[in-house]
Amino acid sequence: ANRAQLAWSSRVMVVLDDASLDALRTPTVSEGGHVPPAEPLEPIEKILRTDERCFASIPKKIFPYEPNYINTEVHGNVRIHYLDEGKKSSKETILCMHGEPSWCFLYRKMIPGLVQAGYRVVCPDLPGFGKSDKPSKQTDYSYERMVNWMSEFVVKMRLGNVTLFAQDWGGLIGLRVAARLPERFVRICISNTGLPVGTGGTKSFMNWAYKTSQKFPTWGAVFKLTCRVPLSKEELAAYDAPFPSEAYKGATRVFPKMVPVTKGHASVEENKGALRRVYSRWRKPFLTLFGDRDPITRDGEKGWQRLVPGAKGQKHVKIKGGGHFIQEDRPQELVKHIIAFVNDNPLPAKLRARL
Repeated sequence: ANRAQLAWSSRVMVVLDDASLDALRTPTVSEGGHVPPAEPLEPIEKILRTDERCFASIPKKIFPYEPNYINTEVHGNVRIHYLDEGKKSSKETILCMHGEPSWCFLYRKMIPGLVQAGYRVVCPDLPGFGKSDKPSKQTDYSYERMVNWMSEFVVKMRLGNVTLFAQDWGGLIGLRVAARLPERFVRICISNTGLPVGTGGTKSFMNWAYKTSQKFPTWGAVFKLTCRVPLSKEELAAYDAPFPSEAYKGATRVFPKMVPVTKGHASVEENKGALRRVYSRWRKPFLTLFGDRDPITRDGEKGWQRLVPGAKGQKHVKIKGGGHFIQEDRPQELVKHIIAFVNDNPLPAKLRARL
């Protein structure tokens, strides 16, 4: 009997021989000689919190929204800030996720139109950004930790019947959250984002990630240079408000280096898994609204339209004049297309139970 059991177990057990171990080892240096950030193995020791006075100079007329907070516990006690506008009893929730180096301020021009259409609109600040807590070390952050934090956020907020709208890192994270919690999401709409799987980064992107982004003195300057619609001094200052000193910029410095564009990056396999296991089978409505003037994700929407079954037959739009921060450049056009997307793909007559 023991021999039979051993023979059976040898067929199903994964034997970590030398060849298997070699295949599991991740390169410590990626293409171009860059060292990608490693997955943190230690607990977060110090968390910073931007003083509310840093945001006091933002005029109410351009950002009239009240702050809300929720504590996450998955990686210690990390407080997440979010906007929660519209009726909480609404059947439809739009979850708007920002990237870097922005925060929920990016959605200020879109919120009124979405609320007027009858939706609840939830806009969280990622940990390390905006009014959310900021672990102090760059090594405190990883792609997987961000997915964990925002998955807990969605669960603790008891969000259901969610339409995700995500741009930049908001898509890298939000798409993974939706893949982890697919039953909570009824539609997905993405703009200027993707799920990189280590196929390589352009020379200009690698230069940005490892050099230019590490030296920018203020993040308002990024928006001044990249937004196609001029921003006021108050708006540019609002993008600097969360980061009163270099000590608060850990996330904004490491995020460009975290994008898994090479085989040596963490989360390459996790992204491949999400694409293979979830999005190649995703039949719920899926829409792309990419900007035609975004140099970072040019033509990135085409792969999603081919891969995702739920993207077939949708009214995908290449938004003219939309740069990378398309929420600043074409906010009302985004709102119009999101509302049409929801209306064209109504919820089932029998609503899903609240989760």
